[in-house]
Amino acid sequence: MAKIDVVMPQMGESIAEGTLSKWLKKVGDAVKRDEPMFEISTDKVDAEIPAPAAGVLAEILVQEGQTVAVQTVVARLETEAGAVAAPPAPTAAPAAPKPAAPPAAAAPAPPPPPSRPAVQPSGARADQSLEERLRTKSTPVVRKIAAEHNLDISAIPGSGLAGRVTKSDVLSFIGSGAPAAGAAPSGRPGSPAASADLTIGPGVRVVPGPVVEPWEGDRVEPWSRIRKLTADHMIMSRRVSAHVQSLIEVDYTGIAGLRAKHKAQYTERGVHLTFLAFIASAVAQTLRKHPVLNASVMGESTIYRREVNLGIAVALDWGLIVPVIRRADELNLLGIARTINDLAERARGKKLSPDEVQKGTFTITNPGGLGTFVGLPVLNQPQSAILSVGSIGKRPVVLTAPDGGDSIGIRTTGMLALSFDHRIVDGADADRFLADLRTALEEFPENAV
Repeated sequence: MAKIDVVMPQMGESIAEGTLSKWLKKVGDAVKRDEPMFEISTDKVDAEIPAPAAGVLAEILVQEGQTVAVQTVVARLETEAGAVAAPPAPTAAPAAPKPAAPPAAAAPAPPPPPSRPAVQPSGARADQSLEERLRTKSTPVVRKIAAEHNLDISAIPGSGLAGRVTKSDVLSFIGSGAPAAGAAPSGRPGSPAASADLTIGPGVRVVPGPVVEPWEGDRVEPWSRIRKLTADHMIMSRRVSAHVQSLIEVDYTGIAGLRAKHKAQYTERGVHLTFLAFIASAVAQTLRKHPVLNASVMGESTIYRREVNLGIAVALDWGLIVPVIRRADELNLLGIARTINDLAERARGKKLSPDEVQKGTFTITNPGGLGTFVGLPVLNQPQSAILSVGSIGKRPVVLTAPDGGDSIGIRTTGMLALSFDHRIVDGADADRFLADLRTALEEFPENAV
């Protein structure tokens, strides 16, 4: 018999650590090669990790909820001597991980000692250990938020690996009302207002939420990692962008006819043809005409993205994830429908790779699938717009005949709501985009199906 190490994999070039969220096997269980052994959560994606070889799970070294660096040994398998499979080679040296988007650690480490050095992006020495390097590094996102709020990162307790300061730590620090460097507290010294608010800029204050305690009979359920990340991202998005919404009604009667006509043909190819596929296809083409809706803010400049990468929000039992259709404008309707089906299925099965949830340029969310008439979503940073698809159904509509006469008819309609960043997208830009999108949907060509 021989033992081989099972390590925390690096699920992407920028991933430095991961949280072991759930063991799917227990000590003593037989494991087949490539059979899922445990689940991990990173700041990009949740995934099941397969066994590197067949054998018996002999040791578990990292418990559920622990966050460890990539290439850390999490378990050991006992295998037949001739069946030992060499563990995959690391994709990056663990001693110098590249900056990653800040994770929200499921099991926070104890606060670091006061002597912890200030976090400087270039402060690592060649002779430092992994722990020392991580302690003296932060990600670009963390440094950006800290700079915007005039904060000294070294003064913020870190919950990441080896005391590293994460985005969650910075946002919690801001929400706690702790004073920013050089920022005058609001209100009189010692007054409740002075300790409750944090001035972060001219006319801008962050006010922490009320202290909430459970009552007798209440059930307290700690947030999952994905819930923490979503909460941090939404708070940050509301703080960063000037949110504005525009709504428009669309007549889907023509698309309903095309869908009914071609649905069986698509099913034979193993693809479920949905209204969402038509909408995503029309959005991808319309974005080409309205590049400011496919853009991002960079400081005081606008980045107009060359690629049209559509994020499709997928609701999960444990949170929300947004897989991305790369270069959606280059796909036909069949390709988009197939990709939506595939991404949604693998998202629910925790089979997505980190690359499949990154580099989105525009997001579509579909609360209408659950019956919501219309939703007003929060921007998926750093994108400039997000489209919400309301419920689609038959409704009474006023129809005007060629002679000018009006009548009441039954049409298949639905609402689209566009949330956009008013820093770079003007109301007229958003309205023209919605008008062109409605035309593309109401005049969807049959030869494109």
